[in-house]
Amino acid sequence: MARKTPQVNAGSMADIAFLMLIFFLVTTTMDVDTGIIRQLSPPLPPDAEIPKINERNIMKILVSSQDLLLVNDKHSDINNLRAEVRDFMSIHPDNPDYPVVELKTFDYLGEIPFSRGVISLQSVRGTSYDMYIKVQNELTAAFKDLRNDLAMLKYGRRYEDLIDENIIGAINKAIPLRISEAEPRDIGGN
Repeated sequence: MARKTPQVNAGSMADIAFLMLIFFLVTTTMDVDTGIIRQLSPPLPPDAEIPKINERNIMKILVSSQDLLLVNDKHSDINNLRAEVRDFMSIHPDNPDYPVVELKTFDYLGEIPFSRGVISLQSVRGTSYDMYIKVQNELTAAFKDLRNDLAMLKYGRRYEDLIDENIIGAINKAIPLRISEAEPRDIGGN
């Protein structure tokens, strides 16, 4: 009589493979790309007139495809950008080289000088993502520094240490994140 070859019961193999798949899906970490947190202003209605901005109120920043930085048509360095933005957005009353300043009253802050400055950021197609993020970080840091300065002046605390949401909101209104981003330019064809 011929001897039978034992067969492996493969019925539970599918269950084991399925459990291993679930185990690896649950335990594996996945990198999630994070973006830049910005609250966009609502779009203008189609019949709305585009507001005119005084040229002296605009700081123009251009990032080239070689990751070079132009600030108001002059070469600059990423290491100086925060200081340049802080200086531009700071209060310089009656100085025609800086944005218009007006007195405004804010809840929880009282009457304070308010800068009409706007940062206009434009990049060229081919600008590296790394450079674009560095520029965004420096711009955000400059506004954060200005908010810290105002919080220290009015409340003797850093902006990050404030607890009252009303005060935080007032400082955000007094020093809004005014960054205008234009469509990337196509320089050199393509």
